[in-house]
Amino acid sequence: MGFTLAAAQAAFPAPAMIVVAELVPQVVAWARGPLAGIFQGSIEHPYTTIAIADVHDMIAAAAEGYDAILLDVDNGPDGLIQLANDRLYCDWGLRATYAALVPGGVLAVWSSYPDEAFTKRLRSTGFAVETMVMHGGGHEDDAPHVIWIAKRPGSSPSS
Repeated sequence: MGFTLAAAQAAFPAPAMIVVAELVPQVVAWARGPLAGIFQGSIEHPYTTIAIADVHDMIAAAAEGYDAILLDVDNGPDGLIQLANDRLYCDWGLRATYAALVPGGVLAVWSSYPDEAFTKRLRSTGFAVETMVMHGGGHEDDAPHVIWIAKRPGSSPSS
């Protein structure tokens, strides 16, 4: 809760605009209320917008609108938490994400497990893919965490 946003703010300093899509309004209320100490003002940052919206809908509406899309939505590249999120990870969902990125833009997807079929779907969509596998918690026997870094070929205007 808030870790991805804080990492994005550190990686993309001002004047980079960060838009967070949160489907559940109570999560935003908690972030501004009882969990505000965890968020440490990150959701009130002047270059951050919190949208109570479905991330899929925001992606589908943005033609070459994003430099980066970071998905920390489910436990992996399927709709485990919300079955409707399968549309983010299927072929046509990945094509929509590809179209929403500027040339040179990056899609990053966090997962609690590896998924070779997802890697293949990313590549078949046209992304150049790097898969990063890390052990969670710092112990070798902990389950690995996977982050796919998928780049849309081309040069970003901010490069």
